[in-house]
Amino acid sequence: MNLDPRNEIIEPPPPRRGLASFTDEELERLQDLPSDDGEPLETPWHRYAMNQLCEVATCHYRARNDFFTGGNMFVYYNVEQQRHRDFRGPDFFFVWGVDRRRERNYYAIWDENNHYPNVVIELPSESTAEIDRVEKRALYQDTWHTPEYFLCEPQVGTLEGLRLSAQQVYEPILANERGWVWSEQLQLWLGPWTGTYLEERATWPRFYDADGRLVPTFAEAAQQRTEQEKQRADAAETETARLRRELEEMRQRFPKSSE
Repeated sequence: MNLDPRNEIIEPPPPRRGLASFTDEELERLQDLPSDDGEPLETPWHRYAMNQLCEVATCHYRARNDFFTGGNMFVYYNVEQQRHRDFRGPDFFFVWGVDRRRERNYYAIWDENNHYPNVVIELPSESTAEIDRVEKRALYQDTWHTPEYFLCEPQVGTLEGLRLSAQQVYEPILANERGWVWSEQLQLWLGPWTGTYLEERATWPRFYDADGRLVPTFAEAAQQRTEQEKQRADAAETETARLRRELEEMRQRFPKSSE
């Protein structure tokens, strides 16, 4: 604390924050942040599960460009803390209001117009469960203010949903009779699905639409289109055959008069 000539207290200027407080060298480092810590994922199930969630969400909203999905990608959330390489790598996160076509090796909040994730899904394991339920929950609630946070254990042993209340505190999302939890942010259900993904059969966390239909992967969507086209072709062939039969019956009932 300092005093001016009139013996009045002079408050120190507020500390500079944001990019203005960085040196040129630090600004250069901001363009080359680590995107991978080199640590393997817990199991192949974890890797496939997060890839599947990213693919399904992207496929569902493929007609739009104002979102981004990430899986096990570093999220840098404070430009000041970047000096200490402070980041998080959610198993899955979804953000509205950003350009999904922009190439990213990591997700830096200051590069995304301060858009934090709208949805985070963690896949707890024995080694990460406490961090996911305590440390990350506090971060997503108090710092990121992520509206919805879901935790899904391997093979969907348990599925929990949390949503920010008006008081900015996470409250449980009640599951429906199927054990699914509703995401207001995505307008989708999250629930278990048993099937094969990348030749691996297991129970996975998957999205369902408001009518309870499984949201497809790109491969499943392509297969659905092929089946629909085949059904339309079969229906057209059936209709053509019916018209031919009717025409033949008409000819038999009303033969042309002999000339």
